[in-house]
Order: sequence, then C-alpha cells, then structure tokens
Amino acid sequence: MTDQSYRFPRFFVTAPSACPYLPGRTERKVFAELKGDDAQQMAEALGRIGFRRSQNVVYRPSCEGCQACVSVRVPTARFAPGRSQRKLLKANADLDVHACEPWATEEQWALLRRYLAARHPSGGMAAMDAHDFADMVEQSPVDTVIVEYREPTTNGSLGRLVGCCLTDKQSDGLSMIYSFYDPALPGREGLGNFIIMDHITRAARAGLAYVYLGYWIEGCTSMAYKTNFRPVEALIGGQWRDVD
Repeated sequence: MTDQSYRFPRFFVTAPSACPYLPGRTERKVFAELKGDDAQQMAEALGRIGFRRSQNVVYRPSCEGCQACVSVRVPTARFAPGRSQRKLLKANADLDVHACEPWATEEQWALLRRYLAARHPSGGMAAMDAHDFADMVEQSPVDTVIVEYREPTTNGSLGRLVGCCLTDKQSDGLSMIYSFYDPALPGREGLGNFIIMDHITRAARAGLAYVYLGYWIEGCTSMAYKTNFRPVEALIGGQWRDVD
C-alpha cells in the first residue's frame, strides 16, 4: 500500500445499530468509498483483509466486543465436493449459465422478490424496491457481472431464469456479492449450493485461486452453509488459514 499509484482510502465508521444476524447484539461497520481509476485495485486489496463490496463502497464489521463475523473463501484448486455435492452438480449440469453485463432486468427483480419472500421475509433487503435493486446491480466501479442460471430449451430461446449471482471478478478469484434463486422449484432443490459450486468450478478452470463467500457468522443458522465447501479458509488474526 506504499505504492504511489495506490490511493489510500478514507475510512468512516457507522453508528451502532441492532445486529441483523445475532439477536441482542449491536453492529458497527467501517467503510470506505470506491472511486477513481484505482477502484478495482483498492477493492481487491481490501477484500483480502476482510472487506466486502456493496455498490460503490467496501465495508467490514467493527463491532465492540464481538468478532463473530469471519471472512471465508474456498481455495479452488483444493476444493473436493462431497457425495451430495457431486450429485447436486450432476443434477443441475443442464442449466445454461451466462455471465451478463451488470444491468438489472425485470425478470431478475421478480426472481429476487420471490426469493426474499420465501427465505428472508423480515430481512433488511425485504423493503427493497426495483430502484434499489437496480442500484445494487449497476452501481459498481469494479469488474462485475451478474451470472444468470436458466433452464435449458430446445429451440434456442432463453429458458426460465432460476438463479442469479452478482459477482466481482478479481485477479485472484471471484467474489460472490449476492446470490438468489427460485426457492420452490421442483427438482432444483439446493440451487444456492449449486451456484457456489459452479463458481468454484469455473474459477478453478480459469486458473483463479479463490472464491470469496463473504462472512460466516458463528451462531447464525442462515450462514452455516458457507462452511460446507471444503476446504475453506477463514481470515483469523489477519491470516487466511484452513478451518474445520
């Protein structure tokens, strides 16, 4: 970070608020704005020390007396899917996958609404409107795609959209910013896990070392799935290390 071409960002801290993941606790975040020609470089450097991107800012939890949020990533070359994961890969291998430019569509928005209503009806994103969704997808100062997963067709037309993932492309891997999918599609159970494994598989084929999954939170059931992809590395004490 002493390189003169790298602009050290200004950091800000949010006021404490109720934690959305662990009842009875408060959260506080430190964040910085991404802007200028070095936004990509800055996002990657901060991502390696535990920051996450949201639109044109990066943030990291900075909660007093709590370190439950732990950044995790999967080393793609060493990923070894288990039996159930191999079955899931095979079951969804027919899906058409397209890495699209980050432009929000009505079809994506409708899919997100179904996903949130079924999986996170009282979460912080439940109050989003179409403009909020467009901002989430389109306001990115870094190399971003929205990966679409569609059911196959026989006539060359676009099939039904069943999953999406907003993904940042980095020099060392892929950072999965947010994924959503059809939560009640017969025969397509486990789509969320499949989307992660598909990212791991594609990153490995491209020679990319990691897939960043965001934060794993001890005691939060909705985040437990992130440790099902083995091996998994966690950022502990400023060092990435394998964890059980």
